[in-house]
Amino acid sequence: MLNIIRKVLINKRDAKIISRKNKIKEIIEKKKLNLKIKSFGNKNPNKFFYVIQRSPGGGMFSNLNYVIHHLYLAEKLNFIPVVDMANFPTLYNENKSIMGTLNSWEYFFEPVSPYTLKEVYKSKNVVITDKNTKKNKFFDGLRYLTNDHKKIFFKYIKIKKYLIKEKNNFLTRKLKNKNFLGVHFRGTDYKNRERHPLPATKKQIVKNINRLKKKFNFDYIFLVTEEKDYLNYLKKEFKNVISYSKLYTNKNQIFFESQIKDLRYKIGKTNIIDMLILAHSKHLLGIDSNLTDASIYFSKKKIPFTKIFNGYNSNNIFFAQIKWYIKKNLPYFLGGFKDN
Repeated sequence: MLNIIRKVLINKRDAKIISRKNKIKEIIEKKKLNLKIKSFGNKNPNKFFYVIQRSPGGGMFSNLNYVIHHLYLAEKLNFIPVVDMANFPTLYNENKSIMGTLNSWEYFFEPVSPYTLKEVYKSKNVVITDKNTKKNKFFDGLRYLTNDHKKIFFKYIKIKKYLIKEKNNFLTRKLKNKNFLGVHFRGTDYKNRERHPLPATKKQIVKNINRLKKKFNFDYIFLVTEEKDYLNYLKKEFKNVISYSKLYTNKNQIFFESQIKDLRYKIGKTNIIDMLILAHSKHLLGIDSNLTDASIYFSKKKIPFTKIFNGYNSNNIFFAQIKWYIKKNLPYFLGGFKDN
């Protein structure tokens, strides 16, 4: 019975990939591939390909973190890396071609090598990653990556030009010459996701925005949130709140919105542009998240980061559903959150 309830909770909270018939995946599963060299044909007999896959994976920047560390490993092994998020779909894959590709990596990033997946899967020597992070700290946040990883990042990670253009246009139209505070106000499924940092409350966000505005004279707030209620709340509290995103939800998970065309692609696109804009902010406010990590990692300058730390949610999926809600409504002396 507990397993049935667990499954219902996960299905109500977590987004799922869009599945489609996948011959390559069927071959790999049949052969039980697990970071082993496999042969798909006789092409390129003197080359070794390293296929980076993470299906279903996690959020955009968790997946990016995963790819960067595997690129590092591929270079150590002197293998040729390719990222396969077509045959191994992530949450951001649509069930049709976007910009001429089924590979969701290439919706947002340039290929990491000149070899196509079609050629790789006709080649003699192919290594395929097993999607697991094995509690390796280098998969657990961009802040843990080394200077060697940074070299790999600059060598391989190229964001598509159309995303850079949209980011630059927004900065020019909305934030040119502005002294702005970047705020990441995480909501929705973070409130009940086990083992993750407990998100900030409205009271905590407002108190810290006021404190930072007073201290540094910020004249604008650039807000990143997926929760519509949070957007509306902060717009009432502060006059100069702006956001790039047009994707908001009152559901438990933004992937559950069903009326938006190409929703998964648009979520990924928005995630990246939001992150790039945050990387231009004078100061960041939020909780530990892969998005704030990525903003700091991509920034060309050091960004001060005010972190709201409420501890972590329970490891138990059942208690994790209610822990944040209980603590949010309790005074601090009874186990609730600090205001600051």
